[in-house]
Amino acid sequence: MLLKIAILIVLLVIVTSLGSGLYFMFRDRGHSRRTVRALTLRISLSLGLFLLLILAYAGGLIAPHGVLPAAVP
Repeated sequence: MLLKIAILIVLLVIVTSLGSGLYFMFRDRGHSRRTVRALTLRISLSLGLFLLLILAYAGGLIAPHGVLPAAVP
């Protein structure tokens, strides 16, 4: 459960970083590096989340499942 909360928090930070990058892009009109920093942070967090998911799967903490789980007879 703690892993799912951590994943959700990282996803929210990624979306927030994407939004701040969009805001800085319109606000600064290309005169500062804040947009680049925000989008670099987003990419770094996305890669970190991807690695976290791979490690959690390899460690058996999470398991893939289909959209419609198979019925148990």
